[in-house]
Amino acid sequence: MKIRRFVGIDMREALRKVKDELGADAVIMSTRKTSEGIELTAAFDKEQPNARVKAEPSISVKPTPTLSEIIGDSGPDSLRQLLEQQQAQASKPAGEPAIAKPSVKRPAPAEHYSHTSHNDNSAKPDDRQVSVTPSDLQDVKEELASLRNVLSFQVAALSQQQKQAKNPLHGYLHHQLQAMGITPALCDQFISYLPSDADEREAWLALLKLMANRLHIEGHQLLSQSGVVAMVGPTGAGKTTTVAKLAARYAQKYGAEHVAMVTIDTYRIAAYEQLSTYGKIIGCVVKKAQSGEELADVLYQLRHKKMILIDTAGFSQRDARLIGQLRDFSTGINMPINYYLVAQANAQYASLQGVVEAYKNVKIQGCIFTKLDECYSLGEMLSIAIAYNLPLSFITDGQKVPEDIATANGKNLISLAARLYKKYKLHHTSNHIAANAARAV
Repeated sequence: MKIRRFVGIDMREALRKVKDELGADAVIMSTRKTSEGIELTAAFDKEQPNARVKAEPSISVKPTPTLSEIIGDSGPDSLRQLLEQQQAQASKPAGEPAIAKPSVKRPAPAEHYSHTSHNDNSAKPDDRQVSVTPSDLQDVKEELASLRNVLSFQVAALSQQQKQAKNPLHGYLHHQLQAMGITPALCDQFISYLPSDADEREAWLALLKLMANRLHIEGHQLLSQSGVVAMVGPTGAGKTTTVAKLAARYAQKYGAEHVAMVTIDTYRIAAYEQLSTYGKIIGCVVKKAQSGEELADVLYQLRHKKMILIDTAGFSQRDARLIGQLRDFSTGINMPINYYLVAQANAQYASLQGVVEAYKNVKIQGCIFTKLDECYSLGEMLSIAIAYNLPLSFITDGQKVPEDIATANGKNLISLAARLYKKYKLHHTSNHIAANAARAV
């Protein structure tokens, strides 16, 4: 049996192609509409009419359905009759009633049309084979993921529009907080606690108070305690200067003979010389150690000091040596070490998040944010402090030793963040961006 597919603009053209290719005795197996027109699947048996088809014992052979079974009970039983009926309808004068089109039945499964066994490859409807590779499946998955992301973005935008339409004041305040640098998740949390009858000023002050209450202030008792304190953090955060500021403050309170500074930064050039210069100004002892054993010996020599401040080396938060150094230098030390995280307040949210995640396995006693004098916005730093419940201890806002350091205060930080937002509102980058965009065009 020979099985072929034919596509025509309409039924007449498709039937003509069937007749030209397979003859008038072909059997129509199925019909369906496609974007190109009408598609017919036709079959023609080359064997003699009286030839008997033997089927394998395990496979039941079902007779081929007639044309009337496929296109309807009222249809003709052969292609020749169907063509004659089509021509008769086309030549019928206007005004005469048209013959109703036969209803098309749903085609039966493909295995009902085969006169041969399932192992006969000659009964395939089409010689073309479509192969699907893993790369094709991956492209489909990526396309679906892209569509899902677009839909999620649209749904989120619609949800946000509905919220703003329901309560315009909340939508306005949400926009203000985001412009300050607060993350959208925290904005939603803060706004959910606002009283329903508050006006704009009352609501804004309530938001600032909520943020101040969420800040965790702890660890500022460092200057009134004794022990060993290590400053850790990424490179460029200002650990060395912070160690010098804390040592100077401690020396002012208890005397320079009760404080000592130690550096284990063996990577940065002149790290010991810089700390030694600060030590001469303060009048305290400065030591260095290049291994865990040396650090243990140095700490034993300085055991009579009330406060020992350790300056560690700075690495990128993605550098494995950052944590490995702390592990190596803490080996063999018998006295406890309190770790304080030093981070830049003017860093991006993602960078601060990476720093906090890098030290998640280290028990941090306090957090010191530096370079507040270089900030145009404090929202990113506040968002990190609130999201990770960081214990804020000190802030620094300059290079002067020991003046430019102060204990952290939640109310003062939130007030500073509000003043920076009111003063700059991130406009310090808008003109630069606009100029670059115009130059690019």
